Amino acid sequence: MKTIYADKYRQIGLKIAYYRKLRGLTQEQLAEKLELSPAFIGHVEAPNVNKAVSLDTLFDVATALDVPPYRFLQFDE
Repeated sequence: MKTIYADKYRQIGLKIAYYRKLRGLTQEQLAEKLELSPAFIGHVEAPNVNKAVSLDTLFDVATALDVPPYRFLQFDE
């Protein structure tokens, strides 16, 4: 991940956490749906950890949370 995009990845992670909680899911439950580790979800959502996600993973998250993928890519400037 390029460091110039760190803030954007942080915002994506925070949005994943928001929609996950809105759907009443734990990190473990979301990880299970995505066949990923709970630690990976935790790192993506943590505001102090720089963790990149692929578009494939982002699309999978969007599907699991029933959220249009573009919502994760609308950034606050």
